[in-house]
Amino acid sequence: MTTSFFVPMIPPTATHQEKAVRVVGGKPVFYEPPALKAARQKLTAHLAPHAPAEPYTGPIWLHVKWCFPVVRNTRNGQYKTTKPDTDNLQKLLKDVMTDLRFWKDDALVAAERVEKFWADVPGICIALGPLV
Repeated sequence: MTTSFFVPMIPPTATHQEKAVRVVGGKPVFYEPPALKAARQKLTAHLAPHAPAEPYTGPIWLHVKWCFPVVRNTRNGQYKTTKPDTDNLQKLLKDVMTDLRFWKDDALVAAERVEKFWADVPGICIALGPLV
């Protein structure tokens, strides 16, 4: 079984790297600032309808294309070489997909391809399936 879908949206640019820390009782406590919390909620709302009935339980491949709205001096289909970094984008996405039970654990993602583009139609294109 493979799963693939496109979620039309302006992808969030807040990433997992933006977690903040405060000291409570002399100990560091990590928390999500408002922008990161909003990004998590946005991804959750858009991905939830695509969650499989049963989570993947074995090794998985994952392909993700991040499509950001075209801005001045860019064109549709051109690779996006500015922030946010793909690894930072993926961490939050995979955390949300884990929460939504796309898989038992994101450690199951054993093969991964990530690309980011400028696009006339912004969104996130996701495909995943079992490794055989």
